[in-house]
Amino acid sequence: MRTVDEHLTDILANVPVLAPLDLALLEAAGGVLAEPVAAPVALPPFDNSAMDGYAVVAEDVAGASENDPAVLPVIGDIAAGDSGVSAIRPGLVARIMTGAPMPAGADAVIPVEWTDGGAATVRISRPAPSGHYIRRAGEDVVAGQIVVGPDVRLGATQLGMLAAVGKARVPVRPKPRVVVLSTGSELREPGTDLAPGQIWDSNSFMLTAAVVEAGGVGYRQTMVEDDPRAVLETLEDQLMRADALVTSGGVSMGARDVVKEVLTGVGTVEFHKVAMRPGKPQGFGLLEGTPIFTLPGNPVSAYVSFQVFVRPALRAMQGLPPEPLPTVTALLAEDVRSPQGLRHFVRGRLTFNRDTPMRHSYTVTPAEGQGSHQLGSLSSANALIALAEDAVDLPAGSHVEVLRLPS
Repeated sequence: MRTVDEHLTDILANVPVLAPLDLALLEAAGGVLAEPVAAPVALPPFDNSAMDGYAVVAEDVAGASENDPAVLPVIGDIAAGDSGVSAIRPGLVARIMTGAPMPAGADAVIPVEWTDGGAATVRISRPAPSGHYIRRAGEDVVAGQIVVGPDVRLGATQLGMLAAVGKARVPVRPKPRVVVLSTGSELREPGTDLAPGQIWDSNSFMLTAAVVEAGGVGYRQTMVEDDPRAVLETLEDQLMRADALVTSGGVSMGARDVVKEVLTGVGTVEFHKVAMRPGKPQGFGLLEGTPIFTLPGNPVSAYVSFQVFVRPALRAMQGLPPEPLPTVTALLAEDVRSPQGLRHFVRGRLTFNRDTPMRHSYTVTPAEGQGSHQLGSLSSANALIALAEDAVDLPAGSHVEVLRLPS
């Protein structure tokens, strides 16, 4: 058997990095920026008001108070977007809106709440220092500054930043398009009636959702019966729209494990036993240059295999570090036994203990059902306890590594 780390290393050495596409901003959401973006101008590009109020010369209101307000004439209004050049001199004020350019000669803004709101003259009841409520040019971003670096996944705030510096399109490595397929003659679509010996297909729904959670675009393909020709034709048909393929089922040692049967020796696909529980039977390779991950058919085995192997690979395909799931150290709430020589991924519930020292802030409780077919315990779990190959008997109170599952 190969180790978990050996299998993952082989996968990461062979998955291709997606070529960048030039996309409009909203189309680029969720993609990974392929090159840095610099600001062509400063942000803000000009001094502007941070409040609705009055642009003033600070010295004119230095002695203002509730009992002795400064009374000054208002020479006009300056609205946001005003492109005209305006100026005031000492003894005058201009009414100004939030975001409007500061007039020459003014060095402070008095919020309207400190005044009587006058339009011809205004009574100002509080003083303000020079620079008060003024957003200075370049205080956010200076011209030439890198505002979004390469290899950053573009979320809402990054898209906002790109738009703020005038970018309409950017080169991104897109979300990987992943086709998910379950195999097995016993499978039926949810919502249909079952005959004896049949079950509803759950893996393809679960794994397609996992693709989306991992930052990809998931396409669920209707399950295929255990017919070698049908399985191979279906996989080949999906290559036109897929950056990666994920199958579940048909990779073990059974007489009807057709995925293993039809893909052995095809492309670079190889099948291995990996020293892990659940998920020992694994396959991976390139099918006409497209990565294909052949995962076990038991639901928990398929899901754990996805998180351990497929998720890091999808990140690598976008040029991101192939990081594992977010990991914390926790205290075991119960004793745990683990098989010698296998990396054991135990379903559990992770809780945060607010009243304990920070280094003991998490506790994890193993789920009652740990069979690879027991989807119920997986659906109620929020973590996987990752037990090393040499961990056999771990008493309650032991420190363990815990992978946090997507919520």
